[in-house]
Amino acid sequence: MTPRAADRARYDRATAHLDAPVAVVDLEAFDANADDLVRRAGGKPVRVASKSVRCRALLERVLARDGFAGIMSYTLDESLWLARAGFDDVLLAYPSADRAGFGELARDAKLAGAVTVMVDDPAQLDLIDRARDGGTEEVRVCLELDTSLHLLGGRVRVGARRSPLRTPAQVAEVARSVERRPGFRLVGLMAYEGHVAGVGDAIAGRPVRSRAVRLMQAAARRELAARRAAVVAAVRAVAPGLEFVNGGGTGSVQHTAAEDAVTEIAAGSGLFVPRLFDNYTSFTGRPAALFAQPVVRRPGVGVVTVLGGGYPASGAAGRDRLPVPYLPEGLRYDPQEGAGEVQTPLLGSPADDLLIGDKVWFRHAKAGELCERFDALHLIEGDRVTATVPTYRGEGRTFL
Repeated sequence: MTPRAADRARYDRATAHLDAPVAVVDLEAFDANADDLVRRAGGKPVRVASKSVRCRALLERVLARDGFAGIMSYTLDESLWLARAGFDDVLLAYPSADRAGFGELARDAKLAGAVTVMVDDPAQLDLIDRARDGGTEEVRVCLELDTSLHLLGGRVRVGARRSPLRTPAQVAEVARSVERRPGFRLVGLMAYEGHVAGVGDAIAGRPVRSRAVRLMQAAARRELAARRAAVVAAVRAVAPGLEFVNGGGTGSVQHTAAEDAVTEIAAGSGLFVPRLFDNYTSFTGRPAALFAQPVVRRPGVGVVTVLGGGYPASGAAGRDRLPVPYLPEGLRYDPQEGAGEVQTPLLGSPADDLLIGDKVWFRHAKAGELCERFDALHLIEGDRVTATVPTYRGEGRTFL
């Protein structure tokens, strides 16, 4: 029996009492992945990206482990909800226009002390001030640095379009805007290198492209390390009390942690290890989060149909955004139908051994987005479900 076949047998036994669709997290794999992130961080704390987990119980579990500290959230509403629930260090990774949320933040000392908001433009400070609604609490602020790699004199850009702040002078100028403005305190700097941390460099069947990605990422790491150090020095000259410099991502943990200017690492997808993180030379994780769909039809030889399954991930549309049939091994989509809204045909010889009601296990393309489809995660240890915990959706929270 192959390791994957053994996992399938465990998952089937653990969930025999549960009807599919069902989502699970293998806690042994989850904990092993957490240990690997800490090892690669080399002593720097790992801040957990909540968008990649979207389950409070699992956030609590990982933050109870040595080497993890703080949450990186994705909306202000989520940040306030987490702070009210007792999480005392929440960094909002994206600017917000949630006026009601900013009003609440500015009126509540506990929330204002726990939540740090993201800024890359003084106009965002104006919006926060207008939203205060009488609140006088000091708002903690983090600035974001654009990490993209510019080539050919800036004519070619590699990386996400995020912050407009790129140079030490630009970041220092916004830092001065925060520092001289009453009601705000600059506490952090963030630089997320998604073109390194979130792009696989060992693409199956694409050796030339993989080589090109590795060359790009090596150049990007060198350029960013020098520029980030200069930016941090410029910001610290304005705000000597800067508390943290955040960088990284699952695919670049050890590289970013090696920079002296960085004080903490962000990661989240590396806990679940979805399919987009199979193509890396820098680490090998264990798939921890899966979902199962039930076989409901057997249309012919080498074909079964499962209920639903069309759960595409965000990003540029393509085959790599689809969930992948994982267990039993050897199943594939019908190219004319793909992953369907209400039913999904699957092809391959393993289909002939599947019966009506059997489970087919899938891996989602990205991490936390799976939790937008399920209201509960069944936590598996060995071949037993030892707990069932709500996702954000299961708690009635859909932040985006």
